[in-house]
Amino acid sequence: MASFTTIEAESRDRAGKGAARATRRAGKVPAVIYGAKQPATLISLDPRQVLRELHKPGWRSRLFELKIGNDATRALIRDVQFHPVSDTVEHVDFQRLAAGEKIHVAVSVHFTNELASPGIKRGAVVNVVRHTVEVYCDPDNIPTHFEADLTGLDFNANIRWHDLKGTEGTRPTAVVDKDFVIATVAPPVKMAEAAPAEGAAAAAAPAAAPAKGKAAPAKPAAAAAPAKGAAPAKGAAPAKTPAKPAAKK
Repeated sequence: MASFTTIEAESRDRAGKGAARATRRAGKVPAVIYGAKQPATLISLDPRQVLRELHKPGWRSRLFELKIGNDATRALIRDVQFHPVSDTVEHVDFQRLAAGEKIHVAVSVHFTNELASPGIKRGAVVNVVRHTVEVYCDPDNIPTHFEADLTGLDFNANIRWHDLKGTEGTRPTAVVDKDFVIATVAPPVKMAEAAPAEGAAAAAAPAAAPAKGKAAPAKPAAAAAPAKGAAPAKGAAPAKTPAKPAAKK
């Protein structure tokens, strides 16, 4: 059975920016509960209780029970608005939960057994692609987290959706790739850079000097003299015709 965190709330009568500002001046945080095909419910919360829950990890997938007088509503926090300067909480949106209706939540991924990974022992790092995974699940069976076991993983090994533990009763929202990558065990940067550099040096070594006994390339032959009677090259001055000797008297 899922556990719920109880938050005391008070009902609000009016909606709008003016009413929300009046709620803040009274030292409360305005909030709204919507969903489950019911009218929205306007409430106000104690800011200290809201901050206490937001400082806890995984508040986006944590279940809350909002006590409004004698009524109790189960909901998820969907959005929190903060003041741009003071960073105080200005508004909270809750989604009402309905029995049997699948909901969309983001569940965090916890990595375990780092010391049992041969790659990490040799200096690899875990390159996390997804810190959280968005899934559909029943409101009464929302996982607190998914577990990714690093035991036995070496360089360039992947952790995918099917490797996670605690995914029973959930379905990922991803449509294209149903078995997407969660994280990879990446080798150290220096080791990754050294391998291509060594390969390039080995390939360049044979081309640095000609093979033993290979003759040097022949020098280009001198240009051949033009054939007798051939027309002079374009732009070249025509050869002078020698003057005929004078006839003897």
